[in-house]
Amino acid sequence: MKITIDYKNVLKFITEKEIAQNKQATLDAKKILLNKEGLGNDFLGWIEYPLNYDQEEFANIKKAAAQIRTESDVLVVIGIGGSYLGAKAVIEALKPYFPKKDDLEVIFVGNNLSSSYMQEVLDYLKDKDFSINVISKSGTTTEPAIAFRLLRNLLIKKYGSLANKRIYATTDKAKGALRTLANEEHYTTFVVPDDIGGRYSWFTAVGLLPICASGIDIDSLMEGAKEAYLECVNCEYEKNTALLYASIRNLLYKKKRLIEVLVNYEPKLLYVSEWWKQLYGESEGKDHQGLFPASLVYSTDLHSMGQYIQDGMRIMFETVLNIEKPQYDLVLEEEKNNLDGLNFLAGVNLDSVCKKAMQGTILAHVDGDVPNIILNIEKLDGFNIGYLLYFFMFACGISGYMLKVNPFNQPGVEDYKKNMFALLGKPGYEELLKTLLKRL
Repeated sequence: MKITIDYKNVLKFITEKEIAQNKQATLDAKKILLNKEGLGNDFLGWIEYPLNYDQEEFANIKKAAAQIRTESDVLVVIGIGGSYLGAKAVIEALKPYFPKKDDLEVIFVGNNLSSSYMQEVLDYLKDKDFSINVISKSGTTTEPAIAFRLLRNLLIKKYGSLANKRIYATTDKAKGALRTLANEEHYTTFVVPDDIGGRYSWFTAVGLLPICASGIDIDSLMEGAKEAYLECVNCEYEKNTALLYASIRNLLYKKKRLIEVLVNYEPKLLYVSEWWKQLYGESEGKDHQGLFPASLVYSTDLHSMGQYIQDGMRIMFETVLNIEKPQYDLVLEEEKNNLDGLNFLAGVNLDSVCKKAMQGTILAHVDGDVPNIILNIEKLDGFNIGYLLYFFMFACGISGYMLKVNPFNQPGVEDYKKNMFALLGKPGYEELLKTLLKRL
């Protein structure tokens, strides 16, 4: 497989025999997933999606992205949760840290309710040519709906009757408030598939339009996802990284390792971790069970959270993302005075220093009774990111079924929304408002 797993640093905590004994439970969960026999089976369109995605819509995504890049300095992506995290993860992972002067800027709004952030976005866009990609299946989710209302008004003030040509709506194919508005105003539209939930939707138009507009090759992403599908489905248990990852984290959970910390040594993967946290937290956190997903960027966080990881409560394990080949080969040079004492590293490339820091950290944490899984990824490019994200989704579906929960719904998310609607005075929530006010 293109991603390999090194689990020797968990064998102090679980045995090869236990991993072998967990094989049947893992394969049973895989069978339920692929045969679409389990809970949430009406949201499994993502499984074969890399093989059968709509080629016409894919071409239209490229066409729209080219148009956005031609006429805009900024693309404003409006969405929350799965409607933005996948695109944000891919863009952050694959674009340079410091963009080129004339490159399209992609910014994300509608994922918080900060008035300060929203006002600064509006002020920033006043002197920019910009387009909007609003992503919402219903069009009524509070955070993106508020952002869209404010940004649409600015767009109309700036461009008048031409504003609608700069709005791209990714929404339900037939119903909902945003679909109705898009039809009335003749926006360019793309479809949120009925059978793919938000956190599994990064390789649909939900993620691909902003990703493509940013200048990233979406063909390579889909090729990576396709390769991951073929290998996740066809490789036998002992050689299947996705199955082994799901199995090992399940065994560690049973041994009261309740927190999984996704670790990387490349800051570009920060939002891959944020996407991963939603994927696993929203998929597994049901019926008062499931691993709590957390993430850290090393070596930065070794100087803030390292003490707790090393010596705190032993309720966690780490999964380390290791990028094997760096994008750049930066070599340290010798200095005459050697005031910093680093001449022993002369001629050594910086990635080698990073790898030694990773190896030393893993050994220290294992000595401190923290199990460590290493996921090796060849390099940071479109193919491998597409592969990685699909790999995580496949393993997540299996993990959820091993817990006997529905990995494809999120009923708990609705509780805060009901309370928020009541407290805001939304019609239909009057009785709940009375109850909440008594509690407040």
